[in-house]
Amino acid sequence: MSDSKKESHGMASSTYILCPGQGAQIVGMGKDFFESSSVAKATFETVNQVLGIDLTSLCFAGPEDRLNQTDISQPAIFATSVACYRAAVDAKVIDPAAVTAYAGLSLGEYTALHLAGVFTFEEGLKLVAARGKYMQEAAVASPSGMVAILGTDEPTIQKLCDDNAGGEVLVPANFNAPGQIVVSGSLGACDRVLKSAEAAGLKAVLLKVAGAFHSPLMQPGADKMKTELESVQFQLPKKPVYSNVTAQLHEPATIKAMLVKQIIAPVRWEQTIKPLAETPDVRIIELAPGRSLAGMLKRINRRLPVESLSTADTLVAKV
Repeated sequence: MSDSKKESHGMASSTYILCPGQGAQIVGMGKDFFESSSVAKATFETVNQVLGIDLTSLCFAGPEDRLNQTDISQPAIFATSVACYRAAVDAKVIDPAAVTAYAGLSLGEYTALHLAGVFTFEEGLKLVAARGKYMQEAAVASPSGMVAILGTDEPTIQKLCDDNAGGEVLVPANFNAPGQIVVSGSLGACDRVLKSAEAAGLKAVLLKVAGAFHSPLMQPGADKMKTELESVQFQLPKKPVYSNVTAQLHEPATIKAMLVKQIIAPVRWEQTIKPLAETPDVRIIELAPGRSLAGMLKRINRRLPVESLSTADTLVAKV
């Protein structure tokens, strides 16, 4: 790492590691880390052993439609993010001792909790694989979807949901960034809110997802996940981790309860990031795959510098 880079990192009063969620997956993800880093390679090899499926091949070569399915994309993203983190630590791009806190978007909260030492990589893999499976099952049981609505605020979104629910489920699901909110619900309600938002002059997009994540329709998955989480003994976090549900730092005693609630409650990402964005001399690092979180952060604070470790080349450039 260059002296100037060391100097700028040394000046950072706070360092935050951000972990991506579902939707960040892309065929080929993690392959360059696997080929260039021995610790990343060992991470991916562990994945196949623990899960008993060739998840590595699905990450590296697809097919895309299988990688995009919830039960595969969740452990795939978790594995890629951890491999990226370990490679970055090995390359001295990240110093775990210097990390102020971890935060993850939805699924990424599990990555953040693992990196903070709450559970092992193997335990985390099994948890996210189970989470993906249960959420996929809940989605199949209740045909549903999600709609991204741009250019509005929480009160307007809530009114749109109330006006278009029509006796079905329709709720705010993701507060990603200013003017970027996702709603979740039954297919009929999603169709109504899509048309209603467009009629109001708002841009609305039906998302390509399996179902209404972060809504009451995911309750069967949340119930099964509660049992799954109870089977794992959590350790005290070595570093603070933000909760998607509260947008505050987790209280160790309620982490499991918050992870169950997270499946049916909205993700308050904007509210989580806003205080970080206002921290002086902050260093924010986004783990692979992709750069979706960097895009959200730019909407929260355009001047906010974000280091996206989306490819192995980003590590070489910093060494």
